[in-house]
Amino acid sequence: MDQKQAQEREQSMETANQPGIYKTILVGVLVSILGVYLRFAFDATWLSILSWVILFVGAFICCKAVFKILDAK
Repeated sequence: MDQKQAQEREQSMETANQPGIYKTILVGVLVSILGVYLRFAFDATWLSILSWVILFVGAFICCKAVFKILDAK
């Protein structure tokens, strides 16, 4: 039983530490930073709406990667 739990834990750690997940988080953070920059860079209604959309897309990308890490079993 302990051997099986150790193998499952090791497999979970390998899945959670995949470089692709952390690259996804990095992309999400960069997209979010772009959205925040555009939010405060200029004063236009259409640009403000676009920047909020970009910000939420970046946050969604980050959350998706974090939940992928948490779901690693």
